[in-house]
Amino acid sequence: MKVILQQTVLKLGKAGDIVEASAGYYRNFLQPRKLAVLATDGTLKKREEDLAVIQKKAEAAHQAAQDLADKISALGSVKVTARVGEGGKLYGKITHKEIAQMIEDAVGAPIDKRLIKTDEDVHSIGTFKVYVKLAPEVQAELNCEVSIEGGSPPSSAKAAPVEAEAVEA
Repeated sequence: MKVILQQTVLKLGKAGDIVEASAGYYRNFLQPRKLAVLATDGTLKKREEDLAVIQKKAEAAHQAAQDLADKISALGSVKVTARVGEGGKLYGKITHKEIAQMIEDAVGAPIDKRLIKTDEDVHSIGTFKVYVKLAPEVQAELNCEVSIEGGSPPSSAKAAPVEAEAVEA
């Protein structure tokens, strides 16, 4: 059955497209969520009228995503501190949620953790490439610099409190 998409649906099409969908998919998924309407003579005529409005919305959303991508790329890098165990390995890993929160704090705009992609998991100290995919053709790129919490290796962190006790005594 032919349907007109009201909103962009992943792996199906963009808003305003006329696509072929099974009756069950339309009835159980697309229609209840108001993602699509049946392609009848009346809806096809209305689609032509609404197409200009849909294109303006899409262009505005694309421009907003591009502006946000420029802000994120202008950051260059975000710095994350983490607790480190023996041998310089992190306790756990730096998650996409933590990276998204750091970017959100720096930029001042909400960033969904599902938009964050990395080449590899962040399990150690160093610099990692982070990609933020804001729209299908819009992607920002920056570095994530992971450093030791407190700024010193764990072996000297144990020695520092002992020296402090000796000075107090």
